[in-house]
Amino acid sequence: MNNSLEEGIALAQQVVGLAEKELAADVELALLPPFVLLNEVSKITEGVARVSSGAQNCHAEESGAYTGEVSVSMIKSVGAQYVVLGHSERREYFGETNEQLAAKIDTVLRHGLTPIFCCGESLDTREHGDPYSFVHQQMTESLFHLDREHISSIVVAYEPIWAIGTGKTATTDQAQYMHASIRKHLAEKYGNDVAAGITILYGGSCKPSNAEELFSCEDVDGGLIGGASLKARDFLDIAVSF
Repeated sequence: MNNSLEEGIALAQQVVGLAEKELAADVELALLPPFVLLNEVSKITEGVARVSSGAQNCHAEESGAYTGEVSVSMIKSVGAQYVVLGHSERREYFGETNEQLAAKIDTVLRHGLTPIFCCGESLDTREHGDPYSFVHQQMTESLFHLDREHISSIVVAYEPIWAIGTGKTATTDQAQYMHASIRKHLAEKYGNDVAAGITILYGGSCKPSNAEELFSCEDVDGGLIGGASLKARDFLDIAVSF
């Protein structure tokens, strides 16, 4: 929840300008602004190779008396291609459940957009529980009703909640172990071929100084970037380090 309309437009223009000069042919960027900025950002990314736009959330219903909410058809109508679902802040502050996210996943897929499904554990679960089982349960309850075709359209983003906005970052081993565990869990349900083709992003205090090391992990396919995306130069430095 950052930036006015003017600030958001300026940031998107800066990112696109840098991306057109520097982005490698095998790297894709998606700009995921607040709803009030999405239409303008989508116009800026339209027609730009490997740069697209998306929303930070959506409602599961198609339309109706849900004051303050935004439907997937509205998101699609402005040219967006992605929808983030289950971000840790949505789960924590707005009480979103795995069951609710399963319904949102279905709606996003029905409209032909790509869900970016977030999963991850708290510090307490990391230190005193079983973070792998916790993340697996999030995936099972929100994603595993899908068939092989639809699961292949999902992007998964692992967010170690304990490393968001805290300055802490998962070590490369911690990131790789969890990403490998996520891919194995997908493989057990859908097969190795499907699991190998699913993009798994890392989202936990990724910044220019640690991006190259994190992206060197075999099962880390990219990043879901938070604070570092508010500066165009930092965002592109992360992208070009992949």
